[in-house]
Amino acid sequence: MSEQENIQLVQQCYDAFVHGDVDKLLSFMAQDIAWELPAVEGVPFTGKRRGRQAVAEFFGIMSQLQEAREFRPMEFTAQEDRVVVTGHYEWAIKATQECLRSDFCHIFHIANGEVVRFTEFSDTHKAAVAYQSCAGAIQQAVGVTAASAAPGLH
Repeated sequence: MSEQENIQLVQQCYDAFVHGDVDKLLSFMAQDIAWELPAVEGVPFTGKRRGRQAVAEFFGIMSQLQEAREFRPMEFTAQEDRVVVTGHYEWAIKATQECLRSDFCHIFHIANGEVVRFTEFSDTHKAAVAYQSCAGAIQQAVGVTAASAAPGLH
């Protein structure tokens, strides 16, 4: 695919996400996609995951714990098989209504018309602080223990 086609694919991913169409979003991903967010202690959807099912679980857990107030990808840059997106988001933590604001950088790797790898960079300190006060509510909401909430490759 061309660099412009790769950007269009990533834009379709964001469009599906913004419209809450996780099935469509997953359809743009390779079966064995590598998915990585910085690991944040106490935030069970962070860390590394592999495969569409694990990414679907990521979106399920994330939607249980927070809701978007703003999600704004702003700049798309493509080079060969990579698309880098910078933007800004604001999430309301459902247990506390605390607002988590951060700029982000997303890196998508594309192969054969599918996303094969996704990596996010954001302000992990802000995430840790936002989630710190509601650890018990998070465990109850997603049915996890402190040991299983530790991020890892799933």
